[in-house]
Amino acid sequence: MENEIIKEKKPVVLSAIQPTSIPTIGNYLGALKNWKNMSEDNDCLFAVADLHALTVHPEPAKLRQQIYEMYATLLALGLDPEKNIVFIQSMVPAHAELAWILDCYTMFGEAQRMTQFKDKSQKHADNVNVGLFAYPVLMAADILLYQADYVPVGADQKQHLEIARDIADRFNNLRGQTFKLPEPYIGKIGAKVMSLQDPTQKMSKSDTNPRASVFLFDSPDLIMKKFKSAVTDSEAKVRYADGKDGINNLMSIYSGCTGLGFDEIEREFEGKGYGDFKVRVAEAVIEEIRPVRENFERIMKDKAYLLETAEQGAQRAGRIAYRTLQKAKKKVGLIVDR
Repeated sequence: MENEIIKEKKPVVLSAIQPTSIPTIGNYLGALKNWKNMSEDNDCLFAVADLHALTVHPEPAKLRQQIYEMYATLLALGLDPEKNIVFIQSMVPAHAELAWILDCYTMFGEAQRMTQFKDKSQKHADNVNVGLFAYPVLMAADILLYQADYVPVGADQKQHLEIARDIADRFNNLRGQTFKLPEPYIGKIGAKVMSLQDPTQKMSKSDTNPRASVFLFDSPDLIMKKFKSAVTDSEAKVRYADGKDGINNLMSIYSGCTGLGFDEIEREFEGKGYGDFKVRVAEAVIEEIRPVRENFERIMKDKAYLLETAEQGAQRAGRIAYRTLQKAKKKVGLIVDR
């Protein structure tokens, strides 16, 4: 009898990103850069979470364009749509359908305690809609549909993963084993990138200061201009130390792009001023994101490829999601397809 080669099952990892705007280099160095490496050892699903973007009532034409751009960005990062499942959330109806079922297994108090709901309710007091309140349940559906083993989460999303586990656990206890309880994905920690104008604050896509954030598809000239205006200090010495938030941030960005440690960076710029350092950091960022920007521009010009790939990704995701949805519907007493 011939020896059979048994393929070891890889862990399933789900990652999703909202199409609110072009990612910053903070998003890239902190998470997106590592997504490609993550797919080497895992079965990965990457989603554009466009349904989540509806809570703030975006302008329809703008949202549609941002969805295309974010999907193209995922492909531009080198996430092979053959090797991974890269899809747009709203193209898989099971997300919304399972979310309603899970709504009925989520306690009001649980959803009310979500920190993000409290924060956004204060920031958007004129638009505290039910979608904003139920946002974590839709996120739970996103994860549980694919029986994900792991989900990469930042500190601001940790609470959402916890409620997803609580909902799954409650459903399983009441209706029998249906959902896998996801764990946080602990991978390579990317650089934590702060604002170029206020290095005590995280770099943000929504910062009102145009010089504070560098976006993934900024032109090389604009990137150079933003780094040259970055806030530093009066010491004029490139070293990592307490009280040097601006330089520490630039060193983190340079390290994220070059792979150099802080000691190596200090030696490289020994005797050189901040002007030289800022230019070199800008050059490193420009070179780091150049292939992503070039891929993005090429993909956005080929609308047929973009749409075809999105449809194929949705079909592949849909097949997995459908099986889980049917199982959940049967468990709660709904009529399922034969």
